[in-house]
Amino acid sequence: MISNGKVTSYSGQGNVVGNVVAFIFVFGLLLGSIFALSFWTLENAWIPGMAFMVLWTLAFLVAKELLGRGDTLTQQDIHGEHGEHVEPKAH
Repeated sequence: MISNGKVTSYSGQGNVVGNVVAFIFVFGLLLGSIFALSFWTLENAWIPGMAFMVLWTLAFLVAKELLGRGDTLTQQDIHGEHGEHVEPKAH
């Protein structure tokens, strides 16, 4: 990723607290989905099953769609037509 005209080594560089909070949130969703399965019985399958599906899907989508977008460039081309280097554009 290019930030202020410099290539950063990875998208989470310098964001330790934010990364830890995001990890705890997503991991909490995952653990909550697994905990919901502990209420599953043959007489009561719908509510724990739906809670599991919703929490697991949220954990997956938050991690993939919201947090996984740190490596994309916004409005910047870093390669020209045939792979030659292009200077970053001013916004």
